[in-house]
Amino acid sequence: MNALLIYPKFPETYWSFKYALSFVGKCAAQPPLGLMTVAALLPDYWHKRLVDTNVERLEDSDLAWADVALVSAMHIQRESLAAIVERCRARGLRTVVGGPIASSLSAAELNADHVVIGEAESLIASLARDLEQGRAEPVYRAAERPEMETSPLPDLSLIKMKRYSTMTVQYSRGCPFNCEFCDIIEIYGRRPRTKTVAQVLAELEQLRKAGWRESVFIVDDNFIGNKARAKELCAALAEWRRQYKTSFDFITEASLNLADDPELMRLMRDAGFKSVFLGIETPDESGLIASNKLQNTHRSLLQSVATIQSYGMQVMGGFILGFDTDRGDIFDRMVEFIQKSGIPIAMVGLLQAMPGTQLFRRLWKEGRILDVGHGDNTGDKLNFLPHMDATCLVDGYRSVLKRIYNCEAYYERVKLYLSRTQPKPGETSSKQKWLTRGNARAFVTSILRQGVFGRQRWSYWKFLLIATTRYRRSFGAAMTLAVMGYHFQVMTRQLLKAVEEPVLQDDSAGS
Repeated sequence: MNALLIYPKFPETYWSFKYALSFVGKCAAQPPLGLMTVAALLPDYWHKRLVDTNVERLEDSDLAWADVALVSAMHIQRESLAAIVERCRARGLRTVVGGPIASSLSAAELNADHVVIGEAESLIASLARDLEQGRAEPVYRAAERPEMETSPLPDLSLIKMKRYSTMTVQYSRGCPFNCEFCDIIEIYGRRPRTKTVAQVLAELEQLRKAGWRESVFIVDDNFIGNKARAKELCAALAEWRRQYKTSFDFITEASLNLADDPELMRLMRDAGFKSVFLGIETPDESGLIASNKLQNTHRSLLQSVATIQSYGMQVMGGFILGFDTDRGDIFDRMVEFIQKSGIPIAMVGLLQAMPGTQLFRRLWKEGRILDVGHGDNTGDKLNFLPHMDATCLVDGYRSVLKRIYNCEAYYERVKLYLSRTQPKPGETSSKQKWLTRGNARAFVTSILRQGVFGRQRWSYWKFLLIATTRYRRSFGAAMTLAVMGYHFQVMTRQLLKAVEEPVLQDDSAGS
């Protein structure tokens, strides 16, 4: 069997990091770890080819070579997925669709020959056997959530590593919390399941032997869902880094209660964690309570963020507008909080009611669902009827983006973050070398795009001067964030321009 594994294209969003990646000559942030894992689960005697359409074209020759196409996608990739399935079907190529999207859309909506719902480890053998024998079922549904010990080493040979800015490892699935809007707990459950330490180290060793020397994203939706296991892994990672003198730094996602555990934060720092994404959601506690984000309540959110930053970890924050509890002052409160938090990468999105979530079910019962959504919470489209006037909500959302990604405001947050995390004299900031060929290229490109031809070049030069004098021991982090800011500023201009252009045309027609 010739198995063609296809990863659909992501739309251009705040999360795509498209304009930042171009500085270092990369095509995408991460490779399709799910498909790499599926490939390793397929029979060894099958011939496999992986095409990530985010970094390369899907050619007709690929489709002609294949006996079956296996496509994995998230909800946000729905449009690209549909085009790929249609293209395969037009050639008579059997299609198998899986991934998170299969848990939120019906088999009919996916339009594939075969749909896989749930995690692949427990059902891939039967699917492969049935495909070989030409009697595959229309739908395969995992009967249980498998233990992570059954997950194999991802097939690294199928990807073009140099086209990605980070490599990926998955340690756990599931989250112990019960946020109303979250689809992770619906798909992966509330009992965190983890790989063994040996499995994770084997994956890192595979990356090291393949020549990878840059950052690794541990893609868990909540790395600290099981704190005891997370501590065990962090201790092992620290020892592994010492043993091989590796330059790997780690990025992950966690819950805000990380701030309550000094031991865990110390272990993560020692293990090389440099960035952590937190779902902060809103500075309004009534919104947190209403959405059952109780782990963020009864605490100072600002102090929790500052505590995590004090351990040398950059906090990236997720924020949501559109809760039923939001009032007219939420936009100013959101901007004020983000500025005081020192969170440079503040991902503010409109609430999306994702299919399969508690939120979707509640709003459906209330007659407030408009459609199944598109998965992009950083666009400006709603898939439900909010309590706040929809126009006011969307306009307020755009105003937040415009203010937080204003050059001056963004650089102020970066400076606040750097002041909290800059290593003291005698401390080592990181084992990772900043002055690599890729970073040198990024630095030169940044000077040209932001310092010479940029719209806000004076703000850029002022920031660069401060970074080289006041924060020179964190200069690498400062430049990385300057480049990231460029992406957010371009995306914000595009979003605002898309709204303003029709108005300008109407004005012109009336003059």
